[in-house]
Amino acid sequence: MKNRTSKLRIPIFLLMTLVFATPGFAQNKVDSVDPYANETKAGRDARMAWFREARFGMFIHWGVYAVPAGTYQGKQIPGIGEWIMNKGKIPMAEYQTYASQFNPVKYDPESWVRLARDAGMKYIVITSKHHDGFALFDSKVSKWDVVDATPYGKDLIAPLAKACQKYGLKLGLYYSQAQDWNQGGSAAGGKWDPAQEHDMDEYIRDIAVPQVKEILSNYGPVSVLWWDTPRNMNNQRAEQLLPLLKLQPGIIHNNRLGGDYKGDISTPEQHIPGTGLAGDWESCMTMNRTWGYKSYDHDWKSAETLIQNLVDIASKGGNYLLNVGPTAEGLIPAPSIERLKAMGAWMKVNSESIYGTKASPCSTPAFGRITQKEIGGNATLYLHVFDWPSDGKLFVPVKNKVKSCYLLADQSRAIKAEEGADGVTVLLTGAAVDSVNSVVVLNLVGATEISSANQINQQKDGSILLSARQATINNIFGSNVAVDSESKAIGSWDHPKVTLEWTFQVHTPGTFKIMAEIASAQNSAFTVSLGTESVNVLVPANGDGKPFKYIEAGSLTLDTKGEYTLRIAPDQKAWNPIKLRQVKLSLPKNN
Repeated sequence: MKNRTSKLRIPIFLLMTLVFATPGFAQNKVDSVDPYANETKAGRDARMAWFREARFGMFIHWGVYAVPAGTYQGKQIPGIGEWIMNKGKIPMAEYQTYASQFNPVKYDPESWVRLARDAGMKYIVITSKHHDGFALFDSKVSKWDVVDATPYGKDLIAPLAKACQKYGLKLGLYYSQAQDWNQGGSAAGGKWDPAQEHDMDEYIRDIAVPQVKEILSNYGPVSVLWWDTPRNMNNQRAEQLLPLLKLQPGIIHNNRLGGDYKGDISTPEQHIPGTGLAGDWESCMTMNRTWGYKSYDHDWKSAETLIQNLVDIASKGGNYLLNVGPTAEGLIPAPSIERLKAMGAWMKVNSESIYGTKASPCSTPAFGRITQKEIGGNATLYLHVFDWPSDGKLFVPVKNKVKSCYLLADQSRAIKAEEGADGVTVLLTGAAVDSVNSVVVLNLVGATEISSANQINQQKDGSILLSARQATINNIFGSNVAVDSESKAIGSWDHPKVTLEWTFQVHTPGTFKIMAEIASAQNSAFTVSLGTESVNVLVPANGDGKPFKYIEAGSLTLDTKGEYTLRIAPDQKAWNPIKLRQVKLSLPKNN
C-alpha cells in the first residue's frame, strides 16, 4: 500500500472547488452537491430510459478473494466468497499475500461481453473495488491494486470497457465506498487486526474520492455507479463523493451511497420483492449462493428458475442483475456459462416480452406472469405460461376488446380469445411450445382496463384455491425463498421471518376448512391468519420431505362478502424449512 503520510492535505471546500472547476461540470441552480437535485421528471425519464428498456444485466464479482476460493487454513469459511477476509478474520498482511497468486492469464473480456450479450443482457456491472479494498484498475493513490500487487500487472477494467463499447453493452462500475478492510474504511462486525486502525475520514479523502474520480475518468462512458454497504456514511462523507458523478453526465447511481441520498434505483439483494417496488429498481441475485468465487459452492439454480426469475422481476417493473464470479485465472465457471446460454436461447425467441416492458396491470395469475407494453394507445399483454393448463384456458381480467392473440414463438399460430363479462379467456390448443415458459401475445384495443375479477375469486362450489405461483412472498432478508420450477411449490423456505400472502374475493361467506399441500423433511409449525382470526398449524415430517401431502390447518370464519388476505407466518421457535404447493379453503356442504 502506498505511503499516505506524505500526501498533500486539501481542505474539503478547496477540493469541491477544484472538482467543480473540472471541464464538463455545471453548477445546479440550487446550491447542492447532488447533480440531480433539480432534475425535472422529463429529464429523469430521458436519463433512465435505457435502464427501463434493458431489464437484464450481468453483475461480476471478481478480486483476490477468488484465490482462497472460500477456504482459509484448510477450513471452508461460511458465508459468501468475497467476505472471506472478514469472516475468516484474516490479518491484513496475510490476506495481501493472496495478490501474488492472482494471475488471471485466461481473462478474455470480449468473451465475457459476448456471453452477456448473447444471454440477452444489456449492461454489465463489475466490482472495480470490493470491501477488501483491492482495485481491479491501475490506481495512482494505492498500490493495493491489480497492476502493482499481482504478477498479472495489467488493468482489468480497461479491456472490459473497450469490449462493452465494441459490442454495444452499457458499462457499470461497482465501488465499495465505505467498507475497506485494508485501507482504513469501516468493517462489518468491527476490525480484527491492529493494522486496520485508521481514520475513516482520511480514507474517504485519500482513497475513496480520488479512486472514484479515477474510475469515472479513465474508461470512457460509464452508465452506472454501483455503491455498496453505506456503513458509517453520513452526509458529510457522502457529499465528498456525489460531485464526482458529474464526470459522467447522465450516469445512474444506486441507493447505497449513504447519508440522506437515495440515488436513482433501489437494489433488493437476493430476493424479488413480492409486489415490486415504487420507482426504478433492480434485483441483484446469484446463480448459486455466493457472489465471489467459491470452489465448493455447487448449489446452482436451474436455467428454468433463472428464466422465470427474469420474467417475475420484469412483471413487477424491475431489472434483473444476475451475477457471475470468475476464478483467479479469469474464467467464468462452466455452470454459469451453461445457464446463461440457456437464458440466451430463450431470450432469442422471447426478448420482445422482456425489453421495455412495464409491470403487469393484473394480479399474479396461477399460470405464470404477465408483462405489458403500451404503444400508440393500445396495450399488449405478454402472458408468460410457466404451467400449461390442462384445460387449455388462461383467464385474463381485462375488459378490452381483443385485436389479436398468438404465440410469440410461432406468430402464425393464432389463438382464440373469448371476451366475457369478467375478462378474456385465452383458449390454448395442443402442448406447450416451451416447457420453461411459453409466451402468448394478447393485443388489446386501447389502454388496459382491469375488470372486477382481477383478484383470486371463490369458485362456484365455494372453494378458494391459492397456488404457490399466486403467493406474494414477503422476503427482505436475502433468502432464496421462491417458487421451485420443478415442484411448483414455495421452496428453499429457510428463513423464519419470510411470510406468504394471498388476497382474494369471497362471495359466499362462512366457516372455511383450510388445507395446505406441504412436503417437509422435519416437523415444523406456522400460523395462518385470515380476517381477524388465526390458527396455529403443526406440520409433521413426511418421510424424506419429497411427497406432498395435504394437512388440515384448522377452520376460520369469514362473516361477510368482500376482499380478504390470508397470511402464513412461520413459528420462529419451531420452524424448519417446508415446501408449500397450494392452500385450499372449502365450505362444508351444509354451510
